[in-house]
Amino acid sequence: MGVTRGLLLGIALGLSGLLGLLGCGSPPPPKKLDWTVAAAGPVAPLVAAELERARTAGRRLLVYVGASWCEPCRRFHDAVKAGGLDAQFGALRLVEFDLDRDADRLREAGYAPQQIPLLALPGKDGRASGRQMEGSIKGDGAVAQMAPRLAALLNEVP
Repeated sequence: MGVTRGLLLGIALGLSGLLGLLGCGSPPPPKKLDWTVAAAGPVAPLVAAELERARTAGRRLLVYVGASWCEPCRRFHDAVKAGGLDAQFGALRLVEFDLDRDADRLREAGYAPQQIPLLALPGKDGRASGRQMEGSIKGDGAVAQMAPRLAALLNEVP
């Protein structure tokens, strides 16, 4: 009986491992949205380097422009920090710029938002591609209003 029980346990463990390898086990845990504050210097080469870093990690890069005085920006920033967007956008890397500090250098790279927050897909050269979303509502619904628009932006075909 001991041999049979051990044999059955071994078979069960082997099948469990095989199913996991075949992708039939539990789904992998979602990634955590990756966030970094932009370094000093010209924006286009910086974003191009971040774009390559994101690709290497199997992520997509978004340029995020906000400001400390912008309520929807703060709400989005807080949601990212708290992990509230990980399930939906865990495969993203965001590079964050502050409009008040970085406006001139952003403009040089083609990132000149009419409204913030700005979430933009960069071109291969790190310059603005024109594929972006801007602005949000104030209040508790800001992030909920932004999420489907961001998902639509990410699903656009260049």
